Amino acid sequence: MKKTPLLNIALSRVVAGLGHGDILVIGDAGLPVPPGVELIDLALTPGIPDFASVLRTVLSEMQIERHVLAEEMFQAAPLGLIDVEQLHAHGDLGRREVMSHADFKALCRQARAVVRTGECRPYSNIALVAGVTF
Repeated sequence: MKKTPLLNIALSRVVAGLGHGDILVIGDAGLPVPPGVELIDLALTPGIPDFASVLRTVLSEMQIERHVLAEEMFQAAPLGLIDVEQLHAHGDLGRREVMSHADFKALCRQARAVVRTGECRPYSNIALVAGVTF
């Protein structure tokens, strides 16, 4: 049995298989998933699981080099942005990049997987770019 908090088999498998520079997207319930990109659907009901809980759990196992946000996230200011800012200030998310939401959705085509949460606050999305531990 695993000792870390991440118990979901599909998500654990994807994180374990990431290489340097690979992208994992954590998105709200409405983020479209491009054809051909693996979807790990964790959504159970509106709000469960929430964006911040999924992000913190993924960070328990994933080394982050940088993260990407849509500029609309700062305008909409969903609740999860507070957690993103705290994690960024603490150095857990690496370097930050900001782009339009349209460009963010295009970036999702390069993702190894998109994790769909039950988050229903618009623009609660982040792209995590894998780093290395050495």
